[in-house]
Amino acid sequence: MLRRALRVLAILSLVWTCLALPLAAQDNLDFDSFSGFADTVEGVIETREATDDEFRALRSQLVDWRAGFADAQDVNSARIASLEAQLDALGPAPAEGETEPESLASRREALNSQLTAARAPRLEAEEAAARATSLIGQIDTTLRARQTDALFELARTPLDPTLWSGAVASGLRVIDTIRTEATARLSEPSTTGLWQRLALAAALLVFAAFLIARGPRVVERFLARIETRAGEHGRIVYGFLLSFGGVLMAMAGVSLINAALITTGILGPIGQATAIGINAAILSSAIARWLGGRIFPERDAIPSPLDLTERQRAKGRFFSTLLGVLAGLAVILRVVASRAEIAPDYVGVMGLPLHLATGYVLFRLGKLLVHGGAVGADTEVTIAHHAARILGTAVQAVGVIGPLAALVGFRALAQELIAPTAATLALLAFLASLHFAVRGAFAIARGLDTKQAQQALAPVLISLGLTLAAIPVLALVWGAEPSDLGEAWTRFRTGFKLGDTTISPGDFITFIVVFAIGLAVTRLFQGTLKTTVLPRTKLDRGGQNAIVSGLGYLGLTLAAVIGISAAGIDLSSFAIVIGALGVGIGFGLQNIVNNFVSGIILLIERPISEGDWVEAGGQMGVVKAISVRSTRIETFDKRDVIVPNGDLISGTVTNWTHGNSMGRVIVPVGVAYGTDTRKVERILKEVAEAHPIVAVSPAPNILFIGFGADSMDFEIRAILTDVSFVVTAKSDMNHEIARRFGEEGIEIPFAQRDIWLRNPEALVQATTEPRPPSDALDPALVGPDPDGD
Repeated sequence: MLRRALRVLAILSLVWTCLALPLAAQDNLDFDSFSGFADTVEGVIETREATDDEFRALRSQLVDWRAGFADAQDVNSARIASLEAQLDALGPAPAEGETEPESLASRREALNSQLTAARAPRLEAEEAAARATSLIGQIDTTLRARQTDALFELARTPLDPTLWSGAVASGLRVIDTIRTEATARLSEPSTTGLWQRLALAAALLVFAAFLIARGPRVVERFLARIETRAGEHGRIVYGFLLSFGGVLMAMAGVSLINAALITTGILGPIGQATAIGINAAILSSAIARWLGGRIFPERDAIPSPLDLTERQRAKGRFFSTLLGVLAGLAVILRVVASRAEIAPDYVGVMGLPLHLATGYVLFRLGKLLVHGGAVGADTEVTIAHHAARILGTAVQAVGVIGPLAALVGFRALAQELIAPTAATLALLAFLASLHFAVRGAFAIARGLDTKQAQQALAPVLISLGLTLAAIPVLALVWGAEPSDLGEAWTRFRTGFKLGDTTISPGDFITFIVVFAIGLAVTRLFQGTLKTTVLPRTKLDRGGQNAIVSGLGYLGLTLAAVIGISAAGIDLSSFAIVIGALGVGIGFGLQNIVNNFVSGIILLIERPISEGDWVEAGGQMGVVKAISVRSTRIETFDKRDVIVPNGDLISGTVTNWTHGNSMGRVIVPVGVAYGTDTRKVERILKEVAEAHPIVAVSPAPNILFIGFGADSMDFEIRAILTDVSFVVTAKSDMNHEIARRFGEEGIEIPFAQRDIWLRNPEALVQATTEPRPPSDALDPALVGPDPDGD
């Protein structure tokens, strides 16, 4: 025992020595002082006899030291950059076996010496910062190990009857202590004006009770008025804000209660702790009631993420409020037990009913969440439904495991399961309610209807940002300490290493900003060329689009390269990895790469351009856009056909308008035998030459094709100035041919058919047979007579 006591005293002295180090040593970055401090911390960590608070104090000192070292790493940065630039100007050092002029060699040696001296403080600061980070990690590991051990520490079960009398006695002792404290303060001679203070406190308590009890009902009346006057989105937004007013009223009521208790001055330490717990319980109940009303709304006008019936929503509101009340009672028990120094075993007995009741409430709420995530056969399943079912199942599991752990004796495990689960439900409910409010506000600002608001992207992004911002809060709820969040933020700011390159958030933001600026300049330059410069040149539209697209690719590449350079990211160490990755991508995505390269070839060679009339793969239409991977063709029935660029390069493509818009039309015509063929030829030639879009040179040609089964066949072959109107031209010529042939008396033959019947006598017999009367029915169809006749 004596040896252990001496060991503890030695550790405490080491801790006190560490905590008593002057902060001036940190300000001046005395590396020797830090080295001694770090040696002491290592000894404390090795013995593991310090308390948690002492470890946290040492950790705070290490964080301060590390912050100073991080600032010291920028010392001489300008001088180092200048020396490195001078060395680069001298060129690479000569290889082994090679020499350089003596003046250059001496200058290089002097610069290297200066660079080594300039880098020394930075390297020393980096080494000290690394040591501090390592010690911080060791302390965090020790604290987490202790938390884990405490979490699974098995205490006496609260079902042990020998603990019940002690728990009851502890509760009675707390009540007696509160009464004794109040009596003693009332009997003090310094209680002048006590009755005036009591009267003021009573008035404050009455007003606080009114705010807490009647405040939510006043808010509900305002909400009912808003629902009748405001629009759909207005009801959501204003309803959210006004309903939160109920929580504010509860907070105001709690503040008045605190003011009333302070005014009386009759409460002692335990009485004040009890009052604080009661205030927290009131606030917890008000928040739970408010969140329950938002997630399980009483009125259909309030949106909810869960698909529940009115009866299920009523149950949800009840259990939400009950969960807040139970959480408040747990706070009262924890605060009073800590202040009154009640034994942990007795606290476990007192808290068992709360654990059982809270577990039951969590199980019922989890069941409602599972029902709310269920959908019908004709309802689309969304991620919200999956999340609700998963969350509900997890809450049900906690509702069962938590009370069982408390019954067995794992008090810490039960507490760390039940309380964080309830807090997580409250946080998620608040985020869901806030999402609907944000969406409603966005719809009001943009003048959107319900469907447009549901499909808008901005509210989703805002809600996603709020959810990410709530992650640290969620971590604190589940046992993380503020120091853990600070350490995570420090590591995030420091960045992460990829090979020999360190990428920090600042570097990433620099890259994003520079890339965005480069992309904006590229788009501006493209727009200027497309609308102002290129239309005044002699290039066709396809060439103009090719130049604009090529500049877009070039600008995108330059923006990425400049952004990487501005961020200081060195990709030379990733050359082999990037090369191997490129080979893998080439094999795995060879079709996409093929289409990409084909798209570039299309832009350079321009066998087809936007606006061309093409036929490819059995599809005919007008080219509307040539992108990186594919080409979009709009058919004449206004359908878009997406053709991979590789098919256009490797396959056969007919371009009707490549180079010029001229094209040939063929109009077949048949006339009856005996017609004067030269007369027909003259009429057809006149019809073709009279059409406005038929080219004069070459002149249209009339051909006598041959003798058909029913007619003599002719063809008009003419060149059109715009082949896009080939169908219209053909239709116009047919109309004119029909009119001219009618005037000239020329017959257009048509096929005639003679029908021979092999058995006409069967048809005659069928028509002469008598038919049964329409009212005669088949007895087999009617069925037997029910009377037996």
